[in-house]
Amino acid sequence: MRIFVTGATGFIGSAVVRELLTHGHQVLGLARSDQGAQTLKAAGVEVHHGSLEDLDSLRWGATVTDGVAHLAFIHDFSKYQENIDTDQRVIAVLNDALAGSGKPLVTTFGMGLLTPGRTPTEGEVANPAMNPRGALEPLALAAAERGVRASFVRLPPTVHGAGDGGFVPMLIDTARQKGFAAYVGDGANRWPAVHRFDAAQVYRLALESAAAGTRLHAVAEEGIPMRDIARTIGKGLGLPVRGITPEQAAE
Repeated sequence: MRIFVTGATGFIGSAVVRELLTHGHQVLGLARSDQGAQTLKAAGVEVHHGSLEDLDSLRWGATVTDGVAHLAFIHDFSKYQENIDTDQRVIAVLNDALAGSGKPLVTTFGMGLLTPGRTPTEGEVANPAMNPRGALEPLALAAAERGVRASFVRLPPTVHGAGDGGFVPMLIDTARQKGFAAYVGDGANRWPAVHRFDAAQVYRLALESAAAGTRLHAVAEEGIPMRDIARTIGKGLGLPVRGITPEQAAE
């Protein structure tokens, strides 16, 4: 298949591109900059210049390919709702472009959209009260009712691998700044995790064979206690490890 990939130069998107190419697929990668275009070309990817704000470019990319993997999201949390609104428009355009085609459309969400306090299943519905982005999951799957083989992948808070710039590196930087590694409360709350190359396999399999309406959790480690994460950070940095209150964590 020839797959249109948004976020193709990102930490996870680049792993998905590699996975697709390795298994004989072709990739049309969205690039919003010349640097991104050069990165894609070097990886053997066909470049499509555009952006999440350029809806016509997204519509064209979806129309001329055999399926879409939408991994891009604007991670500027100072404009979080604005970025959610952008993603809503992107998903709507992809739904429209693929309607009646039977092509696969795989979108991306996070497990942080689910209600905490229990082990979530793939059948669980996102809770918009936890995170407003959860309201987009039904929109993503609505394409299944319009003749699209729509599914989505939920990623855990820790997607690790070389070049990781996510939550654990943020905790490491905070530990360096504060002089200690911290966990909240008793540290029993858990984070699931996955290596980015393992997550990439889930995207490929979804594009190749997931049934319409499928929710998939790309998880390898089901739940790592936060105190264990803090202890590992403390050991690596040679810093003490402390439990803190939720109020202290918010400071």
